[in-house]
Amino acid sequence: MSSILLVTSSPRGSESLSNAIATELAEKFAGETGTLVRRDLVETQLDHVDGAFTTAIRKPADARTAEEAASVATSDALVAELMAADTIVIGTGLINFNIYSSLKSWIDHIARAGLTFSYTENGPVGLAKGKKAYLVLAAGGIYSSGPGAPMNHAEPYLKTVLGFLGIELVETVYVEGVAYGPEAAEKAVASAKAKVEELARAA
Repeated sequence: MSSILLVTSSPRGSESLSNAIATELAEKFAGETGTLVRRDLVETQLDHVDGAFTTAIRKPADARTAEEAASVATSDALVAELMAADTIVIGTGLINFNIYSSLKSWIDHIARAGLTFSYTENGPVGLAKGKKAYLVLAAGGIYSSGPGAPMNHAEPYLKTVLGFLGIELVETVYVEGVAYGPEAAEKAVASAKAKVEELARAA
């Protein structure tokens, strides 16, 4: 039985295309027998990394103060979700050419030395190997190719982070050009849904 982790980050709720397409993809992967864990980063409202957190993650769990233990409790839960999943589906809009800040906070909480990656004498090694990740990126303009591609920092950043954690199988579904009018938006959604069907059949 497969385990799917769905991470959504758009503050637009039910109006968000990244939320909708990412959810559709994750639900198809889960099917009738898989486990689907949903992590809505708007509902979760993660704290930004602070001094207590950065101190705590450098100590063994039994050496942390009560404040330090509390500061990493949510992070520990998020790491456990990630490591338990076979497949991760991440949805985000492109805002100012990158991901939502809520998703960046999630990354700061799950990128943990000794838990999701480790430092060795040969350099860092990802500990989340064997997983697949799917990115759903929604944008008003076109950023997957053409003149806008150099401004797309979301996809390369997410692939870099996931690769650092050992997740090298990453595919992207774009919902882009939706600001170019109703017809363009409809076409973008149809294209994304067709990609979802293709990925679901191949899984």
